[in-house]
Order: sequence, then structure tokens, then C-alpha cells
Amino acid sequence: MSGHSKWATTKHRKGAKDSARAKVFAKLIRQVEVAAREGGGDATTNASLRTMFQKARESSVPIDTIERAIKRGTGELEGVRYEPVSYEGYAPGGIAVIIETLTDNRNRTSAEIKHLLAKNGGSIAEPGAVSWQFDRKGIVEIQGPIDEDQLLEWVLEAGGENFTVNGSTATVITEPHDLGLVRDALADFGVKVLSAELTLVAQNVIEVSDESDAKKVLRLMDAIDDHDDVQNVYANFDIPDEIMAAFEG
Repeated sequence: MSGHSKWATTKHRKGAKDSARAKVFAKLIRQVEVAAREGGGDATTNASLRTMFQKARESSVPIDTIERAIKRGTGELEGVRYEPVSYEGYAPGGIAVIIETLTDNRNRTSAEIKHLLAKNGGSIAEPGAVSWQFDRKGIVEIQGPIDEDQLLEWVLEAGGENFTVNGSTATVITEPHDLGLVRDALADFGVKVLSAELTLVAQNVIEVSDESDAKKVLRLMDAIDDHDDVQNVYANFDIPDEIMAAFEG
């Protein structure tokens, strides 16, 4: 998942530079609403809501904004009803792509996602065509400095599966139901947790070393992620650091 992870980091930095906080807030608030609607408004008993609440706070969404979103989700306040819809497809070069959306108009979103894929050299796929290539996992991003021996001990004690080091940060991988427990345990060890979320991890990756091909893939990923209804987009590519840096620039 290294290439996808690098792209995710790049897009967050790009978003900050583009002053895209309003769009990020809107997506997070929508996720909070759906989590509250599906599991109730009590974060102590609703693990999904607890995760989304934490994610929203990590992105500096105001608490009163989050609380209003929870009330809309539980029906205490009037609001739009969103439903989760996922799409599977391919980016240029046969890269597998999974797109998770929350929408109030399934037909509109479907047409727009198909158009984005086609416009950027991709294509839509039938349900199940690419999802088998991914595993649902929990991901905890932590800040260094990283002592790998010490981190390994802490990860195993916390209940995590493994980790990868990416310069001054590290990514800890967990089973989905262990995400909150591992995040809290690492924090108790004194580790600075940057984020914690559920994600899809590719079982195998396709290396894209040609700069032109890489830019086509990244252009598609960025276009999809920019869609208002898209909450998450996953792909199984790996692109060299220098090309990722060029895209960020």
C-alpha cells in the first residue's frame, strides 16, 4: 500500500495548501451523521461514531459542529439522509480502484463517478471485480522519532499486527475491531498519534515507474477524491518518491 499511502499524504498536504478545509469538514461531518444514524448518538457504545468523532477532532472540526451532525444523524435535528454506496473500477494501467461515497442521490453520484473515471482514462467495474484484492484494516499513523525495536514491542503489546516506518512517521496496522484499542494503548505508551482510521489495504501492488503513466493515475485519484460525495478512495499502485514529490509540487 506504500504508493497509495504516499498519495494520501500528498493529497492532505495539497489540501492544506489549497485551503480546502471546508470540503474536508463537510466530508467528515457527513461521516459523523451516518455513523450516528446507523449506531446511535452515544460514542461510548457506538465504535464507528467514536472513530469518526476522533477523526473529525484531529482535523480541527469544532465540537459544536460535530454535535449538531450527531443530532442530525439521530433525528433530533432535521437533515439530509445519506446512504453509503461503493464503486469499483480501474485506473490507467489496470490499477484497481475502490471508491466509497455517501450520497443523497444514488443516480447522480453513479453517473458522475463513471464520468470521472472515463474522463481520466479509467473505467467502472462490476461489484466484486476488484474488492477481493483488498483487506479491511485499521491504520494508526504515529509521529517519530522512531525506535523500531521499542515500537515493535509496543505494537505487539497493544494488539497491533505490524508496522512500517516512513521517515519521521510510522504506520501501525491493526484488525478493524482493534483500531481504537491500539490507538489508545499507543497513546498511553507516550506515542504521539497523528490519526487513526479504518482503511482498505491492497494485498499486492502494481509498480508505476513511468512518469507519464504515474501522473495519469494520480490525476484520476485526485479528481475522484475531490468529488463532494466521495469519502474514501483506495488503489493498489506504487509510485517512486520522486514522482510523488513532483505531483505535490
